This record gives sequence, structure tokens and C-alpha cells, in this order.
Amino acid sequence: MNVLRKPAWLKSSKLGARKASEISHYLREYNLHTVCESARCPNRGECFERGTATFMILGERCTRRCSFCAVEKELPPLSPDLDEPRRIAELVNKLKLKHVVVTTVTRDDLADGGARHFVAVISAIHRLCPPDTTVEVLVSDLQGVKELVAEIIDARPDVFNHNIETVSRLYPRVRPGASYERSLQVLRFASELNRDLITKSGFMVGLGETEDEIMSLMKDLRDSAVDILTIGQYMSPSRNHYPVQEYIKPAVFSLYKGEALKLGFSLVESAPLVRSSYRAERVRKLIKKRG
Repeated sequence: MNVLRKPAWLKSSKLGARKASEISHYLREYNLHTVCESARCPNRGECFERGTATFMILGERCTRRCSFCAVEKELPPLSPDLDEPRRIAELVNKLKLKHVVVTTVTRDDLADGGARHFVAVISAIHRLCPPDTTVEVLVSDLQGVKELVAEIIDARPDVFNHNIETVSRLYPRVRPGASYERSLQVLRFASELNRDLITKSGFMVGLGETEDEIMSLMKDLRDSAVDILTIGQYMSPSRNHYPVQEYIKPAVFSLYKGEALKLGFSLVESAPLVRSSYRAERVRKLIKKRG
């Protein structure tokens, strides 16, 4: 198999290395996980330095087999840790984090898809952390069940995020078990349930999509009332994962950002190293404006 060589612009920043080490220590102490580490995000030090962390709840074992993802899929998932919400809130308080992102592996084995665990985490942060601490949830598709989306939104997160990940044509190879239309539906549900809620989604490029497909995808997201968009370069975790088809040049990311802003997105992060939670704290200005 021919493996593409990474271009120079994909070198990650060393910013925040000391802070990353400090937070890694506390994560072990509190027995918690971040997607920053589990998914090998290249920006984790920078985000930690900015006062943002993305906690991954409900374990590190996923029930789906997306071919792009580094998260563990081979072992059966564990039962929810009922004390996890308290520990997350206490660590958020200890680290004085201003913006907290809470995500999860997909838990199709749970009747509620993990929705009530999200509610417990949001509630614990509201209860134990300063009132200006903002919470962003990055959820799975919850099998498209509107009532489960409603349960999470009723807990009052500040941002509701669900990633579309890639264009519709590539779903069978990249996201088997998921559905492009179902993901759009979840985002529409969130907006319908709370018109003031900030909604967010993101996708990767370099998997073999065309520019026309990207433009169509962005329009679909805006038509689903998505406010914030993130676009980043796909980087295969290993030779056993879906291979990178192309490394997209920074100028193309700038083009996509410009087109996204024309479509009406309120905030767009588009660059090779952007990930779903990259500079997530920037949404706080938008939250204040809407509040």
C-alpha cells in the first residue's frame, strides 16, 4: 500500500507541553479520560494551555467500527461509571477550566445511548463549578432518537455538537453503522428543541471527497441550522485504518472557510490541524452575545 508522506504544514505546535503534562497527571489521579489523548489529537497541549479540555465519558471502547478512528473497538464496553460526573466536575474546578467539552464513544449497547450520563456530567459541572463555566457536548447520533437529544438539551449545555465527519458518498467505507441523514437529523432536532442553543458540527478532508461534495455538505449543515463549523485534515492513526487519500493544502482550507462564512456560519475553524474542539473556548463570546 502506498502511504502518502506528510507535508511540512502538518507539524503540530509544541505550545502547552508543560500544561499537557500537568493535566495528564491529574487525569490519572482522577481516573478520567480525554479524547485529546485517546484520539491522539495534535493540539492537546495548546488547548490545555488555553484552559480547554475534552473529557471522554463512558469509557474508551466504542461499539462502532469507523475506519478513521483511533479509539478502541476490539473489546466490549464497560458499564457506566456512576461516579465519573462528580470527578469530572471536581477536576474542572481544580484546573479552573473556563470551557469544558464532554464527548463519548458511541454506546449502542446502552438503551439511552449514554444520554443520561451526559445529563449527569452537565448537571455536576453546573452544581460544582463557577457559574461562568461553559459546557459543550459532543454527542454520538443517539440512533436518531429525538427524545434522547431532548434529555441532553434539557440539562442546559451551552453548545450542542455532533460531527458529520465526511461526505455522504464515503459513509459506507468511513462510517459503517452511521447515517449521513441521521446525523443531519440529530443537528436539526437540537435546533428545533432550543432555538437559542448554539449548534456545531465538523468534518475531515483528505478521504477522497471532491470540492463539490464539500460545498454540498456545508450547505446541508447550514440548512440543518448549524452555527459553528470545524474542518481539519484527516490523518490515519495506523496502516490498519482508512488511508489518507490526499493532504489538502492550507489555501484550500482558507477557501472552505470563506465559503462557509458566506453560507452564514457564525464561527468557522478551518486548517490542517483543526479538530472538533480546537479553540473551542472561542464560542464563549458567542454564548455571551446570545445570552
